[in-house]
Amino acid sequence: MMKAVLFDLDGTLIDTAADFIRILQQMCREKGGEVVDAALIRTQVSEGARAMVKLVYPELDAEDPVFLAHRQRFLDIYGAEIAVDTALFDGMQALLQELESRSIPWGIVTNKPRWLSESLLNALNLAERCSVLVCPEDVSRAKPDPEPMHLAAGAIKIDAKDCIYVGDHPRDIDAGRHAKMYTILAAYGYLPLQCKDDLTAWRADCIVNTVAELHDAIRQLVMPSKTAGQITP
Repeated sequence: MMKAVLFDLDGTLIDTAADFIRILQQMCREKGGEVVDAALIRTQVSEGARAMVKLVYPELDAEDPVFLAHRQRFLDIYGAEIAVDTALFDGMQALLQELESRSIPWGIVTNKPRWLSESLLNALNLAERCSVLVCPEDVSRAKPDPEPMHLAAGAIKIDAKDCIYVGDHPRDIDAGRHAKMYTILAAYGYLPLQCKDDLTAWRADCIVNTVAELHDAIRQLVMPSKTAGQITP
């Protein structure tokens, strides 16, 4: 029986893409260029600000001071407007409430900077409910290294092997696997284009296509009944 559930943030626990899409498409209009497709932006969310801003300014080197200025402006706008169109994925509230009602801790391990992560959780009234938040600033090696996973497990005083980790990027699954956690691939999330064709290659313990499927899988793992069926890998 698993004793805790840890989530990646963007694309797994919270649907943040709409705010990124809004800001990046406005930057495209200001530039006077072609507006980047929303679906393409979604695939780059998990790759971070640099990858997303590169969609708007593909002609600039990522280390160019001009590009870095655009990236900082993007971050500043996002920080000021972090939850305009952002919300928990549909069905996630019910999952979190059930975990809380059963005193099963849940937390977040993310590569999103702490100042943005904390701002987002505060905006959605999740900060007090989250048992642990681990960000890149907290470790010497971020995901896909297992260091943040072990830090999160230690913070809630639960062995890593008794934790579930849910993510939508190969580095999430790699980090969870290397920490000996039970890994769930959230295929409803922001899957990278280059990794979408063969999800079994990620080697997750379980793949879910909706939050409803995720809820069912977690229910079996943390509160199994005598009649619960085997989770499909």
